[in-house]
Amino acid sequence: MALPGHGLAHETSGQPVALATVNRRQGLPAYNLHMSYYKHHVFFCLNQRDHGQACCAQHAAQEAFDHCKARVKALGLNGPGGVRVNKAGCLDRCAGGPVAVVYPEGTWYSFVDPSDIDEIVDQHLVKGQAVERLMLAPDVGR
Repeated sequence: MALPGHGLAHETSGQPVALATVNRRQGLPAYNLHMSYYKHHVFFCLNQRDHGQACCAQHAAQEAFDHCKARVKALGLNGPGGVRVNKAGCLDRCAGGPVAVVYPEGTWYSFVDPSDIDEIVDQHLVKGQAVERLMLAPDVGR
């Protein structure tokens, strides 16, 4: 049975499966549950707080974002099926700043300089291996 507006059906097991139909509004193929638009999506916190409160913007987060975006593009990793690097507002992990998170894994990183960003790109985004030395501890918050 199809779910209204979702282009999905349920097998007898109750698990959703993608239908081989077309999106009626745009003439696009139906959503495929087994495929994401990007292989990796990286969000860099660029938030600036007032009154001297800890924030990622105080730690060259914009420069790290720019470096990552340029490096991903230079390696030809950008675009659909590849890597998307985005700016984000507060990710609420200010005490570990600057921070970035890589999805779909949900791996959180803190970094110091461009060589840390290069390591994240080379190891995580290219080879699929998290960079443990740069991973943010799970209890670090605001």
